[in-house]
Amino acid sequence: MSSKRFWEVFRFVLVGGGCFLLEYGLLYTLTEYAGLHYLWSSAIAFVVSLLVNYWLCVAVVFQGAGKQSFSQRFLFIGSSIAGLAINQACMWLLVDKAGLYYMVAKLITSAIVMVWNYILKRKAVTGTM
Repeated sequence: MSSKRFWEVFRFVLVGGGCFLLEYGLLYTLTEYAGLHYLWSSAIAFVVSLLVNYWLCVAVVFQGAGKQSFSQRFLFIGSSIAGLAINQACMWLLVDKAGLYYMVAKLITSAIVMVWNYILKRKAVTGTM
């Protein structure tokens, strides 16, 4: 791995970690204090975190990303919708079917979605793998 790619991955992990904390905190707050069902809280938290993550990826992670083409935006939106579907399916399976506490399920789900996000968001933001 080149030094440039190493630092890109480092920035991605740092930004992703911050967005994970935002999403995890929103999930808990919306579920426990706002009284929303965990799947609604999960979806809302995911979308908020996604928007912050996108902005930070363009501004900080993938330096020189510049303006995205229509196909890059389409890939970003499509991969985001798929990421939300993966998020919701994993949460439902882990909580309702496997019986895990929703906050533990979110940890596992986030690891799965993180791999998905890096691969497709990099392609969407930079146009390269």
